[in-house]
Amino acid sequence: TRVSGDMSCSHVASPQRLQSFRSYQSGWCGPNNKNRSVSTFRLKAHGSASAPDVILTREKGKNDIVRDLLEVRGIQCMEVPMVETEKGPDAELLPRALQNERFDWVCITSPEAATVFIEGWKEAGKPDVRIAVVGKGTAKVLEETCEEALQPQFVPSVANAEHFGPELPTLAGGNGVILYPSSAKASTILQDGLEARGFKVIRMNTYNTATVKHVEDSTLRHARSARVVAVASPSALKAWVHHVGHDATRAMTIAAIGSTSARAAEKLGLERVLFPEEPGIETFVETIEMALQNTSKEE
Repeated sequence: TRVSGDMSCSHVASPQRLQSFRSYQSGWCGPNNKNRSVSTFRLKAHGSASAPDVILTREKGKNDIVRDLLEVRGIQCMEVPMVETEKGPDAELLPRALQNERFDWVCITSPEAATVFIEGWKEAGKPDVRIAVVGKGTAKVLEETCEEALQPQFVPSVANAEHFGPELPTLAGGNGVILYPSSAKASTILQDGLEARGFKVIRMNTYNTATVKHVEDSTLRHARSARVVAVASPSALKAWVHHVGHDATRAMTIAAIGSTSARAAEKLGLERVLFPEEPGIETFVETIEMALQNTSKEE
């Protein structure tokens, strides 16, 4: 845990251990294999040259980094965005809150939340703020503004709400008030964890994640030929199941970015699920590699 001006976020580890909620048919996720490294695995495009290996489901423009990292490994990707971001009910209230209130911390838990916050912060006249972020992906959005006030000053040891809440430092002389600009669909885990420690949390639902309503039938037919679908949110997974169908999804392996998306898969009755212990772009890519290697072994 760190509170400093060092914005590298380099302490966020890229672990090799992967877990799944249910036993995977190939046995890779069993207790004897939990420490196995996947970093040396390189997969060439499988089967037909036109058949994708993995489907990337984040909103348009948010799949580029993962796609590039996978394609240099010889993994054929197909981007099928399942979600899109809309303004939330509190988006218009954010600038006034920043102008009129003083916060010990602004806690930001996704790149989308960071983007919306930056807009509101500029509209408020760029006031002084102290930023805490959940992980490297969110930090990157803020760092790229080159605005000194927006550089993150805290990142939890593990990029999830379960660690964020307990680890956020209290400030001597602070007022104990936290601003939490979030998705309208975000859970209350972070909010509850902070309030249990005595913080006052001002949650503002500044954006919402909506399901993509229409996907071309030809796109869906092609996407069903993939062996793995990569999901970075429960919303994307639910949208995928809605568009592709539960049976088709059950035949694929779900590579989830973290435990939240993996729990959503479990609730939907999906058994072929892999996720990293510590969420992040690097571990997400490793999880996708592992999922593809598992399906190759089955064949």
